[in-house]
Order: sequence, then C-alpha cells, then structure tokens
Amino acid sequence: MSCADLCCLFCWPPLPSRIAAKLAFLPPEPTYSLVASAGATASAADRHGVASPAFQLHLSDRAEFQFSNEDKSRFLDAFLATTANGSTIACMMVSAGAHARSKYTLLFSHGNAVDLGQISSFLIGLARRINMNVFSYDYSGYGASTGRPLEKNLYADIDCAWQQLIGRYNLSPGEIVLYGQSIGTVPTMDLATRVNPAGIVLHSPLLSGLRVAFPDTSRTWFFDAFPNIEKAPRIRSPCLIIHGTEDEVIDFAHGLALHERLPQPAVEPLWIEGAGHNDIELFPQYLERLRLFLHRELDHLQKQQEQQQRDAQKQTGDNGSRGDIGNGDVAVDCEHRGLI
Repeated sequence: MSCADLCCLFCWPPLPSRIAAKLAFLPPEPTYSLVASAGATASAADRHGVASPAFQLHLSDRAEFQFSNEDKSRFLDAFLATTANGSTIACMMVSAGAHARSKYTLLFSHGNAVDLGQISSFLIGLARRINMNVFSYDYSGYGASTGRPLEKNLYADIDCAWQQLIGRYNLSPGEIVLYGQSIGTVPTMDLATRVNPAGIVLHSPLLSGLRVAFPDTSRTWFFDAFPNIEKAPRIRSPCLIIHGTEDEVIDFAHGLALHERLPQPAVEPLWIEGAGHNDIELFPQYLERLRLFLHRELDHLQKQQEQQQRDAQKQTGDNGSRGDIGNGDVAVDCEHRGLI
C-alpha cells in the first residue's frame, strides 16, 4: 500500500466507515433477483416485520446453481425485510427437508465477495450435511439488498435477520446458532454480545480491520473498524473457532488470538493444517468438527449450564436459609427497613 493510498484511506479525521468500506466490502454483481409472486405486493415487510410477501428466486448463470428448479422451489424460501437503518435486505431460509435432525437453525453470515445467489448451492448442501435448516441474508448493498455496505449497516442487517428467525419462524434464542465466515464474523460477534444464542461458529475470523491491513497493529485505535478483539471477552455462548493455518487473507494468528480472548473454558477450536481462506470446507475435518459441535457438544454444554444455574440457585437458597437461622435479629431488622 503506497503513501498515497494511506493518505486516501486515513483522511483526517479518520472515519471507521470510510476505512471499512475501502478495506473490506467487495459486493459482486448480483447473481439473482427476487420477484414478488402473483397476487403479492412487491414491498418488503415493515421494520422487523414478518408479513413480507412471497417472492420467486431467479438465479443467473453466474450463480452456478447445482440443483434442480424443483429443489430451488422446495428448499429455498426467499423474501425481503427492512432493517432499522432503512435498508431492504434479501433473506433466505434453506430447508434441510427430510435431512433435518436438529432443533437448531444456523444463522449464516457469509463472506465478502459473494451474494446469496452464489452461495445458494453451498447452503443447500450444508443444510443436508449438518442436518439442520440454514438461514442467510445479504448485507446492505449486496445482491438484491438495498443500501450501502457500511459497518453500521452490517449490525442492523444481522439484527433484522435475527428478528426474522424469532418472529417469522417462531424460534427461540436457544434454537439459533450464529455462524460467521470472514467478514461475516463481524456482525456475528456483535450480535453475540447482545443476545444469547445456543452457540456460535467463527470461520476464518478477523481481530479488526486495521490488524488485517497492518499485521503489526498491537492496539485498537478509535478509528479501527470491525473490532472483534474487543467483543470476544463479552461472548457468553459456546463458541467454536475454525481457521486455516495457511490463510492468505486473514492470518491464522487472528483465530489464535480471538480464541485466547474468549471466556474460559472455551470450546476446543479447529486449526486446519494447510487450509487457506477459501478452501476450508474442502477438508474433511471441517464437517466432522462442525457436526460434533452442533449435534453433541452444544446439547452437553447447555445441560452443564442449566445444572450450574440450578446449583447456583440452590447455593443461594441454602446461604439465605443459613443466614436467617444464624442472624435472626438482623433478618428481622432488614425486613423492618424494607430491605428484604
């Protein structure tokens, strides 16, 4: 990066939205369109609404769809929804059909230079292989989504997607697993600090925007975009990190550092020897580890958490009982003062 590029990038004052737009967002030419079905209006749902009309998904040749039109109609439910920032984003529920074996639904935030059309075949295959439904969406400015690709819009986009799962599909937070890939780890981690999903998967995550562009960056500046490193300690749901050791876009060190920042005890990560940034899914251990996390570890960890909560409540009750017995006068005095 030349001095001229640096000056252009970090104009004064340095704006995170400007830096993020220049470093991160590469929306492709749309590979699909959404057309309102006959008899339906073309407007999207109201903010966080769930009554959006049915849409027909039209894929271009560049989407390289690998299934039949019948499969597209049966397994892909596409629609539009409006975010809090005013963007209209494209959403897609991918049904696992007869392959569904899980109570969980994956909320998938995709990588940078793709849209829903390009990943539709992958999502159908993923849903069948992990035996669960997968919900995805396009960021503002991607695919059929309106608006601009900005960091603040990423957060509004995933909020809207989350609300669709809660409202339109009647899912509880404990039935949703967040999955973010590359730039998709940014909205995923932000949402994970504000809600309590069943689990989280971070696929090739980044520490922050500046740390990708300038690997020697050792602190988070106020103008740094995508500060995942600062949000990691606030995540409370079980979190699996997957990263390739030969990642040429987001260095493997980012995954290692994020794993160390997660609250302990953390879920055992998956470091795939020899994998780069865009080929992790081709390694057999990717699917093996993902299935183990989604179908065994999450249920086990949830039971552990529930037991810990029961033990804590019991401990609190026991301490309260012992306190009343040993300090009767104090308890009576507190009750008199309205403190208990």
